[in-house]
Amino acid sequence: MPIRKIIVRGKDVPLFSKENIEYISLTDMAKSKDSDRSDYIIQNWIRNRNTIEFIGLWEKLHNPNFKSIEFDGFKNAAGLNSFSLTPQRWIETTNAIGIISKSGRYGGTFAHQDIAFEFASWISAEFKLYLLIEFQRLKEEESKTKALEWNLQRTLAKVNYKIHTDAVKEHLVPAKITKEQENYIYASEADLLNVALFGKTAKEWRNHTAGKEGNVRDYSTLEQLVVLSNLESINSVLIEQGLPQNVRLKKLNEIAISQMRLLLESSAVKKITH
Repeated sequence: MPIRKIIVRGKDVPLFSKENIEYISLTDMAKSKDSDRSDYIIQNWIRNRNTIEFIGLWEKLHNPNFKSIEFDGFKNAAGLNSFSLTPQRWIETTNAIGIISKSGRYGGTFAHQDIAFEFASWISAEFKLYLLIEFQRLKEEESKTKALEWNLQRTLAKVNYKIHTDAVKEHLVPAKITKEQENYIYASEADLLNVALFGKTAKEWRNHTAGKEGNVRDYSTLEQLVVLSNLESINSVLIEQGLPQNVRLKKLNEIAISQMRLLLESSAVKKITH
């Protein structure tokens, strides 16, 4: 469960997703009110009768394993001077899921966003408003990122489909390998693919591009990277078939030439590269 964070009035408020549900740190929210007494603030909030009724109702609506009888006991005791309650006791006694206690670097008390917003109201109406604004901003940014990733994956899927179904006019990018290249023994499968697609090994590329950092793949176009990914999969199949390196190189080079012809005519790729 990776931890993200939002910044509310200059304070970091961590949150994480569990089963597509957001949990927000009550501990860090409480620190914005009093950094030295965050546990006390949470305990003072959770022992309040209105709070118990709210989180109890939330559990009844969302948690089929919630222990209602134990909840009634807490509700009846709320308001007494001797009554005390902690998040850990609430969780363990009622089998609650709306509040979570975590340990470790980003430890503390977290709550489902519905409950966290209620806690924010208890801190102050102003804090809740800023929390809602930043939370909504985060969700909008994540939604845009997911949409962009989905569109890219969908486009690449269309490209790969086109590679296997379309035929276009001759437009070669990788050159046909020479007899000398075909008969040469390559030290690594990575270099075999480099020669099939780029016409040279990694070392040969570095010798021809002195001063450039990285390797030939760092300077590849999107079309080349798509073909390279396909060649890697195809090469693994050819290896399993027991084909010798020189035969595989010739086949991979032919495939690279064919696929690059198709890719350069793909309108789907042009839309995201221009």
